[in-house]
Amino acid sequence: MLIRTKITGIGDPFVLRKGKKYYLYATGAPDGFRFWTSEDLENWTEGGYCYRNSAWGENCFWAPEVYEYRGKYYLLYTARWKTCHSLRIGLAVADAPEGPFVDVKEGPLFDPGYACIDATFLFDGGRAYLYYVRDCSENIINGIHTSQIYGGEVTEDLLTFKEAPVRLTTPDLPWETSLDPAWQWNEGPALLKHAGKYYLNYSVNCYDSPAYSVGCAVADSPLGPFVKYEAPVLARMEGDFSGPGHNSFFENEAGELLTAFHIHTYPEKPSGDRRACIAAAGFDGEGVFKITL
Repeated sequence: MLIRTKITGIGDPFVLRKGKKYYLYATGAPDGFRFWTSEDLENWTEGGYCYRNSAWGENCFWAPEVYEYRGKYYLLYTARWKTCHSLRIGLAVADAPEGPFVDVKEGPLFDPGYACIDATFLFDGGRAYLYYVRDCSENIINGIHTSQIYGGEVTEDLLTFKEAPVRLTTPDLPWETSLDPAWQWNEGPALLKHAGKYYLNYSVNCYDSPAYSVGCAVADSPLGPFVKYEAPVLARMEGDFSGPGHNSFFENEAGELLTAFHIHTYPEKPSGDRRACIAAAGFDGEGVFKITL
């Protein structure tokens, strides 16, 4: 199963289901976030902006994710902070999936003192966890620009880490480090819980590279330690598509697990112009995570 939607010029798609209706949010607008709706996952209608005119973000509005939580809808996103021109995470709230979303704070959700992107939530048995990426734009290790995934438990109001976030992954496998010796990525985290274990999907390589791909790591607790699969679980298919990545998870009406991700709109000319796709995801009898195209 692979649904290639007609939604292009975007990146980082995230799908929220509310009853029989699906909402898709994505990177794409220069000054906020737009959304699309569908009842069959194939035919989508653009609904306009759900968030715009940020009080603290100046550009780089990336990676929106929307969650229904305690009767409200929360938009988690990335933007560049006007105060220091560095990337940070924002959180906004609305009464409906269409918005309009209003920031819960006058500035970013938190300030770790470095650039961070690609935040995601995991709600697990009454506890909430926030994951994000320490971005390679400012994180230079031994001369290598390096993106790393962090996570931590947050308070019930989602506003504060209970303890300092911990580093969960860094690029360290051959397929993660061989393409570009100066720039390396673990980004776009997406979390699942299955049979008592925690599965972390993440993206590797630059978003405009044909080699942009999705990896998987598994742990016994939400904050690791995570053990990575040796090879990607989603990668380019020569002659078909390139650059699949930054995936997210949702369930359809039948309770089947699906994943949304982007591919390059023009694989022969990979760029920031990407197409939203949807595929089946799940686990085999031994608990191995798979994406089925």
